[in-house]
Amino acid sequence: MMVIYGLAALLLLIKMLALPTLFSEPTAAIVSTLVTEAGIPNAVTGILLRNRLYDTIFEVVVFTIAILGSQYLLANEAPLGHVSRFNDQPSIVLARFGATICSLVCIELALRGHLSPGGGFAAGVAGGTAIGLVAITSAPEWLESIYQRFHAATWEKISVIVFILCGASLLMGVELPTGEFGTLLSGGMIPWLNILIALKVALGLWAAVLTFIRYRGLL
Repeated sequence: MMVIYGLAALLLLIKMLALPTLFSEPTAAIVSTLVTEAGIPNAVTGILLRNRLYDTIFEVVVFTIAILGSQYLLANEAPLGHVSRFNDQPSIVLARFGATICSLVCIELALRGHLSPGGGFAAGVAGGTAIGLVAITSAPEWLESIYQRFHAATWEKISVIVFILCGASLLMGVELPTGEFGTLLSGGMIPWLNILIALKVALGLWAAVLTFIRYRGLL
């Protein structure tokens, strides 16, 4: 059996080394076409928010359902009376510093994800990581009060609805001007879809973090 596994691994290695050389020119032509049609340098974002927009819309919907499901499944459990967290000053400083970096990365990926590697989902994950780092060093009541004060749940729902409407209009052929290639406002509606996805994912992760803190704790 080990011989078969080794042979399969060797064939997979040969395939990975050989195929890029055999198909380098057609692949380059395909990428060039995708970049030209989308009007942005990031071909992956062009595929996700243009060629595969139908799938991306339902990915956002599935993520929304997952957040709602976690809240529904834990709603009947008793909240924890005490939530442990990091209290030592070095851990707090490092976590807050990491949260600051993640927040800046979130903004960068959301605004420039169509020009460089990144995008809405990656930006949302970076934002959710920042919230998680703050959560492990803060009082849950304080984090909950911030969530309620800024109406994060409402903004999450609004971002989902606006994203679906914008995506549906794009599927029906209603597009914004692509603008100048390589600029911040290039790609038509793609940058705005990226921002909406980032907002939705970050706020959804915030809701999930609060839910699990309330019923499962941090540590």
